[in-house]
Amino acid sequence: MSAVGQPAGRVSGLHRRLRYAPFLCQLVVTRRCNLACGYCSEYDAVSGPVPADELRRRIDHVARLGSFGLEFTGGEPLLHPDLVALVRHARPHRFRMLGLISNGFLLTRDIVEALNDAGLTDLQISVDGVRPNVVTLKALQPLRPKLELLARHARFRVVLSAVVGSGASGDEVEEVVRFARDRGFRPRVLLLHDAGGQLGLSLADLASYRRVQRLIGRHWKDWFDYRDALIGAGRAPFRCRAGSRYLYVGEQGLAHRCAQTRLAFGKPLAEYSFADLRTQYHSSKPCNECCTIGCARSCSMPDRWFPQRQEDGEARAHRP
Repeated sequence: MSAVGQPAGRVSGLHRRLRYAPFLCQLVVTRRCNLACGYCSEYDAVSGPVPADELRRRIDHVARLGSFGLEFTGGEPLLHPDLVALVRHARPHRFRMLGLISNGFLLTRDIVEALNDAGLTDLQISVDGVRPNVVTLKALQPLRPKLELLARHARFRVVLSAVVGSGASGDEVEEVVRFARDRGFRPRVLLLHDAGGQLGLSLADLASYRRVQRLIGRHWKDWFDYRDALIGAGRAPFRCRAGSRYLYVGEQGLAHRCAQTRLAFGKPLAEYSFADLRTQYHSSKPCNECCTIGCARSCSMPDRWFPQRQEDGEARAHRP
C-alpha cells in the first residue's frame, strides 16, 4: 500500500492524480498576522508558528497526494522564522507552482533574494486601496517601497490584486491596477467576500468593478466571467471540487475544502487519502452559487463538464 492509502502502481497512480489530485493546496504556516484588517477572518495576533518539522511532514504528504501546486499562507507567512527553509524543502517535490500569499510589509531585499534562491515561483499580494483607511492598512502608499523592491529584484512572478469592496474608492482601485501593470506585475481584481465566502458589495463597489474591468481589458476574462454572473444575477452556480482540486490545510493540520467553510468540514491531513479526494470531488457543496473564492472556482473549472455523483443521485431521486 502507498502512504496515502491506495495500491501502488504507475499507471493507476497517474490516472488518480490527473482525475482527483489538487491543482492547488494552500498551507497555513502561522495564524498570526502583523496587521488587523477589519474584513479578515483568517488571522490572530497571538498564535505561534507551526513547528517547521510538522510543516515539512505536511508538505511531503501534500506531494504524495499529487498536488500540482503548493502555496504558503497565513496569517502572515513571513512571520514564520523558517519560511525560506520550508520553500527550499518543497522545491524538490517539483510542484508546478510554489507560491506565497503575503501582505508584503515584512519584505526586505535579503528576503526577496532568499526566496529567489529557494525556488519560489509566485507571490500574491493584495492591495486594498491607495491610502490606509479604518478598515485596512494594506494600501499602495505604505507598500510602494516594498513593491518597488519586488519590481527590481524578484525573479518570481508577482500578482498584485486590487480589492473591490474594502472601503477604497473606485479611483484608488484603478490606480492599484495601473501601478501593477506599469511595474510588470500581473494585475488582478478580487471581490470582497464575507466570512462565509459569499458576495456582498454596494452599488458603488459594483460601479468600481465595471471601471476596473474595462481598464484591464482583454486580460480580464477569468473562468467564464463568474464575477459578471455574480454581480448581474446574484448567483453563479458551479460544480465545486474543493476538498479535491483545491485543498486548504489549517494550522492545526486539518484539511478543509476552503478557509471559509473550515468549521463545516475538516480531516487530519496525515489521514487524507485519494479516497477522500475522490469523495470530495463528487460532493456537491451547498454554498457554491454565491461563492467568491477564486481559488475554489478556478481549480474546479477544468472539471466543469464532469458530473458530481451526489448531484446525479439527487437528480434521479426527484425524477417523476
